[in-house]
Amino acid sequence: MNPELEVVCPACHKKSELEHTITAQSNQNIIFVCPHCGYEKRNIETSKG
Repeated sequence: MNPELEVVCPACHKKSELEHTITAQSNQNIIFVCPHCGYEKRNIETSKG
């Protein structure tokens, strides 16, 4: 992945590299987990559904 891509946690507002926060599953579910505060968001909708 591209190391300069960062995401901001909606809970603690800290930045993290995309590769350390996003997991894509085979069923096209996306999971975000913040490495700083542990906030987790599952089943994030994508353009593919």
